Amino acid sequence: MAKKKLTQAEMPVADHAFYGLVWAGTVLTERVDRALTKAHDLPVSWFEVMLWLASSPDPVPASVLGNSTMLSRSQVSRVVDALQGRGLVTRTPSPRDARSIEVALTPEGHQLFEEADATRRACLAPVFTDLLDDTDLAALSTVWHKLKANKDAQ
Repeated sequence: MAKKKLTQAEMPVADHAFYGLVWAGTVLTERVDRALTKAHDLPVSWFEVMLWLASSPDPVPASVLGNSTMLSRSQVSRVVDALQGRGLVTRTPSPRDARSIEVALTPEGHQLFEEADATRRACLAPVFTDLLDDTDLAALSTVWHKLKANKDAQ
């Protein structure tokens, strides 16, 4: 007897919502990663670190990058090493804490980030931002804030 596939209508809404979240994150991240790598030789993990750096007017302590990104501290360290090797970031001792290092985009890093961000936006437009209206985007933003606010809940 052939096994029947569970349809969306039969799946509990919470399960379908979670599956959709995982699906969207995986598919969209892979799509952006391919586009950034092809156009700029820039993996999405590097772009994520650059996004946080570009969002800050001041150099960012390496520990803050580790807490802000979806990467582990060791991954952040490897990404920063790679970005520094390409001349896209600088590392400087923190003026506030001698044990801490701060990271900032170089002018070349800012330029590449702007180009890569345009690539990311163009890549996502037909499958994300062009499909969703402002209400959809606001709802998603609310959901992400709720989930992140409770990320350490047991």
